[in-house]
Amino acid sequence: MAKTKTTFFCQNCGTQAPKWLGRCPACGEWNTFVEEVITKEEPVAGNWRPSAATKTAAKPKAIHAINYEEQERTLTPDAELNRVLGGGIVPGSLVLIGGEPGIGKSTLLLQIALGLNDTRVLYVSGEESEQQIKMRAERLPVPVSDCYIMTETSTQNIFRTVEHFEPEVLIIDSIQTMHSSLVESGAGSVSQVRECTAEFMKYAKESGTPVFLVGHITKDGSLAGPKVLEHMVDTVLTFEGDRHTTYRILRTTKNRFGSTSELGIYEMQGTGLRQVTNPSEILISQRDEALSGIAIGSMVEGNRPLLIEIQALVSIANYGTPQRSSTGFDNKRLQMLLAVLEKRGGFRLGQQDVFLNVAGGLKVEDPAIDLSVCAAIVSSYEDISIPSSVAFAAEVGLGGEVRAVHRVESRISEAEKLGFKQIFISKYNIKGLDFDSYKIKIKPVSKLDEVFQGVLMG
Repeated sequence: MAKTKTTFFCQNCGTQAPKWLGRCPACGEWNTFVEEVITKEEPVAGNWRPSAATKTAAKPKAIHAINYEEQERTLTPDAELNRVLGGGIVPGSLVLIGGEPGIGKSTLLLQIALGLNDTRVLYVSGEESEQQIKMRAERLPVPVSDCYIMTETSTQNIFRTVEHFEPEVLIIDSIQTMHSSLVESGAGSVSQVRECTAEFMKYAKESGTPVFLVGHITKDGSLAGPKVLEHMVDTVLTFEGDRHTTYRILRTTKNRFGSTSELGIYEMQGTGLRQVTNPSEILISQRDEALSGIAIGSMVEGNRPLLIEIQALVSIANYGTPQRSSTGFDNKRLQMLLAVLEKRGGFRLGQQDVFLNVAGGLKVEDPAIDLSVCAAIVSSYEDISIPSSVAFAAEVGLGGEVRAVHRVESRISEAEKLGFKQIFISKYNIKGLDFDSYKIKIKPVSKLDEVFQGVLMG
């Protein structure tokens, strides 16, 4: 007879405790411990069984004696997803995709499943019926390939099917709806999510089949379930964007097989998600007249240079303490740049409200847009517009100096490709730069004063 016991889990971080605690000792959150029933029993039929090779005890090896071969990745028809994954799907990888409800996670994975030609794909859904998935597939302009649909929540039943079906790609939508008979608690609980993920991870590693997991997120935007869930998987992707806008951003937060700074951009349409191959064109708004407070900055995400629009609004603070608000940009860094402008540039911003926005819904961490942020703020303060053919790519230091940034050649090439006539960079970036190879006019500067004199003062 199975031995049953109860224990308490923190719903925020997954910490286990023998009794109820008011505050979690690991994450510090209050009233997050929930009692769950755990049953210790032998694996039943249908649970993923280890292969014979795994029964041999592991022995240490010298690192130079380990044979390594580059794994051949599976390229999907989605170039954006290939870039975010680091070049395609790695055999035996476990990928977790999270995002808000209705953001397009299921649509993205269904498009991938339908677009993988000559690949047997099993799409397991615990949230929708077969008819609902078929209705969504009818809207997608993707030829139906070897994609099979299964509606099931029991991991034991899934593994029974997988053992005979032998899919080449497995998609689970979602991990919070899966249920294992080895744990006596409700679907979506900490113990269930951890156990189900462990079973899928074991299957992926031993069979070499890539597995995609869809995960829910909490109200603060983090992935639901224990934090250990993110440590167990190989890749964590987050699908970001506002449901009221058409653009979506697929961002990598963890990747054992590639860069963690890549992103993919999509446009949500009635026929599914469309890849945005040149995001700089959609991130820069088209204007019929020149407006003050707008500057174009150059950022780099992974291997992709992007030109983005920085919008600033500076007005007199009529209600006491001046406001400092930013969207898509670090608010503390904004305050630092305002202090530099006041101390080194002589602009009296202490009694001004300053609002900053990165157009397109992007969240930017690249310090190379510092110069464009300063230019947009001064442009709004002086009410003088910056020519739409001018771009900026440099970091600003506390002394008011314009600092060099990495990959300046790709930033210049992207600005030239989009038709910009002039770009301001740091003079410390010009070493080894071939000015004659660019049609765009490159303006190296060392201080903020040189930028403002060259742009705002003629």
